[in-house]
Amino acid sequence: MGLFRADSGFYDKVIVAWLKAKKICHIISARLTQALQQSIVDQCKWQQVEVGLEVSELSYQPHGWDTQQRLVVVRQHIKRRYGAVAGKTLSLFADDPDLQGWRYGAMLTDLSIPALEVWRLYRGRADCENRIKELKADFGLDSFVLREFWATEAALGVSMLSYNLMSVFRHAVMRQKVHHTLSTLHHQVPAVGALWDDNSKNTKQTFRLAVARKRRPWFEGLWANAGEPVRLTPKPSNS
Repeated sequence: MGLFRADSGFYDKVIVAWLKAKKICHIISARLTQALQQSIVDQCKWQQVEVGLEVSELSYQPHGWDTQQRLVVVRQHIKRRYGAVAGKTLSLFADDPDLQGWRYGAMLTDLSIPALEVWRLYRGRADCENRIKELKADFGLDSFVLREFWATEAALGVSMLSYNLMSVFRHAVMRQKVHHTLSTLHHQVPAVGALWDDNSKNTKQTFRLAVARKRRPWFEGLWANAGEPVRLTPKPSNS
């Protein structure tokens, strides 16, 4: 079935109606109009997730829409300790210091799961823009247009396959906290001079890599990683 996650540019009754007709689950960022801001203040009963982070939900019918929608609302205090605080202040209540101390975000959804899980699901799309930029910069995603549609689709498929293979390489071999792009990895690992040594004195052919002496332990460690199973550990939540 899949899940459609999108920013407020897709907050439109025609798009939502189409998604519902296709039975596509969705989470779409809602525009904080003045009417919605008033409904948030009037209806939301906040549940604290942690200090400075609260979640709620409400039924809301945007102007011009035919039916009420489920909206999940999250607010984060501007003095929240961990990470950058996302969301917007409520401009309608600019004179209320208690409300202006929070930044709000609202998400329209047809999912029936708890409000907090809706927010966590939607938050997972935050890194998508970085992946798109990487595909454009390192894999030429925006620089090829072929004359035939199917040829263009095939080129796109090869680019996506290359990206996925490089992602597996990063995960299984590099195992670093920093998510290096292809341009960085190219100079660190793939762009290394090498040759096959088939000298008759050797009983076996040898593949020789031109790696500086200081880098050899690190380089050998990469292939030691490749020979071991990858241990997946849960990513700590910063919510």
